[in-house]
Amino acid sequence: MDWLQVAILALVQGLTEFLPISSSAHLVLVPVLTEWEDQGLAFDVALHMGSLAAVVVYFRLDLVRMGDSVMDYVRGRGLDADGRLAAWVLLATFPVGLAALLFKSPIETVMRSPLVIGMSLIGFGLLLGYADWKRRSGRSEYQLTLKDALLIGGAQALALIPGTSRSGITITAALLLGMSREGAARFSFLMSIPVIVLAGGLEISELIRDPEPIAVSALLVGAVISAISAYVCIHYFLTFIKRIGMQPFVVYRIILGLWLLWVFW
Repeated sequence: MDWLQVAILALVQGLTEFLPISSSAHLVLVPVLTEWEDQGLAFDVALHMGSLAAVVVYFRLDLVRMGDSVMDYVRGRGLDADGRLAAWVLLATFPVGLAALLFKSPIETVMRSPLVIGMSLIGFGLLLGYADWKRRSGRSEYQLTLKDALLIGGAQALALIPGTSRSGITITAALLLGMSREGAARFSFLMSIPVIVLAGGLEISELIRDPEPIAVSALLVGAVISAISAYVCIHYFLTFIKRIGMQPFVVYRIILGLWLLWVFW
């Protein structure tokens, strides 16, 4: 890979991982608009590690509080709001993990069609728009119940359908359950941590079984660019949605979905 390819792929990963616009849809666009070959599994792992670093650093204080609360619970003290939030984040990961194990083959073959991605962009985009328009109350992530966490986690499993967007579908479910825009986004981003860890672990295990040549400098640069762009994206997205909401992302999803259907139908 040349450095332009490294930079663009890292920016695409960093920006689309957390915006509700589907990273898979944009990764489909790259080979369509360029003649670049597949970047390889090692580079994918590096980009995911960059995204993981960004969300961990951004929510570092929250994660420290959550970890301290869990340790206090293990020592026999009561479970406070931070501890419950940690439990809800972990519980919400189980549905997507189970769905990935059960449906891994069709997801990686039949469902990676650009037509599926286009329809998912439009359909789930309209659902996000409805959820944002219907939003009436403003609960934070600390006011979630066990039922809420399981429902949002179940919705996260739908993100295995290419074009859905993991952040998009979880924010949609959270808004429909009465969360504020910022609370929905923050919980979605916290949920991404165990998901990225699991996905990265699977990729690393595949890489160990089938090693490939590694350009260390490209991996490091890609990871850094992915991390910086993802961090900036998280920060400004949380600021943006408080004032404007999700509708601009809905419009973008519909336009991109229609374009994919027009090109590949």
